[in-house]
Amino acid sequence: MEIRNFTLNFGPQHPAAHGVLRLVLEMDGEVIERADPHVGLLHRATEKLAEQRHWVQSLPYMDRLDYVSMMCNEHGYVLAMERLLGIEVPERAQYIRVMFDEITRILNHLLWLGSHALDVGAMTMFLYCFREREDLMDCYEAVSGARMHAAYYRPGGVYRDLPETMPQYQTSKWHDEAQVHESNQNRRGSLLDFIEDFTNRFPGYVDDYETLLTDNRIWKQRTVGIGVVSPERALQLGFSGPMLRGSGIAWDLRKKQPYEVYDRLAFDIPVGTNGDSYDRYLVRIEEMRQSNRIIKQCIAWLRKNPGPVISGDHKVAPPPRADVKADMESLIHHFKLMSEGIGMPEGEAYAAVEHPKGEFGIYIVSDGANKPYRLKIRAPGFAHLSALDEMVRGHMLADVVAVIGTQDIVFGEIDR
Repeated sequence: MEIRNFTLNFGPQHPAAHGVLRLVLEMDGEVIERADPHVGLLHRATEKLAEQRHWVQSLPYMDRLDYVSMMCNEHGYVLAMERLLGIEVPERAQYIRVMFDEITRILNHLLWLGSHALDVGAMTMFLYCFREREDLMDCYEAVSGARMHAAYYRPGGVYRDLPETMPQYQTSKWHDEAQVHESNQNRRGSLLDFIEDFTNRFPGYVDDYETLLTDNRIWKQRTVGIGVVSPERALQLGFSGPMLRGSGIAWDLRKKQPYEVYDRLAFDIPVGTNGDSYDRYLVRIEEMRQSNRIIKQCIAWLRKNPGPVISGDHKVAPPPRADVKADMESLIHHFKLMSEGIGMPEGEAYAAVEHPKGEFGIYIVSDGANKPYRLKIRAPGFAHLSALDEMVRGHMLADVVAVIGTQDIVFGEIDR
C-alpha cells in the first residue's frame, strides 16, 4: 500500500494561540513529521515606528508587544534609556517598579495557566485564573488609569506615586448595597493595602490550582514527556526564562545580572529536572509563589520609606504640575520636554529584564537626536517558537496544543 504524508494548516485563527499563529504541519497519520511556523501575520513594525517618535512617545508601543506582560516590556525600554543617559532612579521608584514587575509576572502566569489548561481540556482553571487576574488588573488601573496598556514607567522613575485610595464598586440594578459593601471590603484602604490583602490570599489560590492539576492523572498524561528539551539543547536554542529553567538550568537575570533592587530581596529560582511540559508547569507555579514573596517585601519597604518617584533632572523628567503653574523656569522645562523630547547622548545601550517569558532585551542606538536612530527588541518568544518544530516532531497532533501552551508564546512580541 502506498503511504503519503499530508499537509495540515493549523491556524492562523486557532484559539490555542495567543495571536495569529499559522503552523504548516506535515503529518504521517496522527504523528507530526515536521512543523513550520509562519510568522508575520501580525506585523506592526514597532521597531521602525519608534524611529519616527520621540523617545518617550515610543513607550506605549512596548505595552503592546507582549500584551500580557505590559510593565515588564516598559521596564526593559526605560532601563536602556537610563543606561544611555546615565541617570539615577530614586529608590522608591525602583521598589515600585520591582513590585509591578512581579505583579505583571503573576498576571502573565495566570493567563498562561488558565489558557494552557483550557487548551488541554480543563475548564475550571481558566475561570479561577481570570478571577485572580481581575484583582491585579484593578492595581494596574488604580496606578495608571488603564487595565492593560499602562504606560506607567518613565525614564528616571515612574509616572506617579501609589494612590492612597482604591476605586470602589457602586450600587446598581444588578448589585444591591449589601453585595457592594461586601465587594468593597478590601478596597477601603490604599493601593498598598489592597495589594497586601491579595498577597495574603494568593498562596491559597495557588494551592487550589495545584489540587486541580499537579497530581491530576489526565494532566500528567498530557504533559509528562511532551516537548522534552535537554539542558544542552535549551542553551543552543537560545531559550530563557521558564523554558530554560524547566530544563534544569538556574539562569535568572534577577539573580545573575541584578537590576533595580532585586539584589536586596529574598527569593528562590525554581528549576526542573526533565525538561518536559510538566516540569515547565511546576516551574511557573513556583514562580508565582516567589513573586508573591517579592511583592510582600516591596510592600513592607514602601510603607516605611516615602520619597520621590521620578528623577529631579528636568532635562529627562517633567517638573511637578504645581511647579509648572507657578514657576516660569519649570514651565520652560515642561514646554521643551513635551515639544522636543529628551536630548539623548550619542551612543548605544542594551538592557535586559527577566520578563515572565524569558530575557526581554532592548538595544538602542542614538545619534544624539530626540528619537532613536535604531531600536532592536530581543523577544524571548521568538527563540522559543523557532524550536517548535523540534519539540513536536514524533508527537501526536493533540500534543501540538500542549507544546504551544508550555511555550507561553504571545505573537505581539514575536511579529512586532
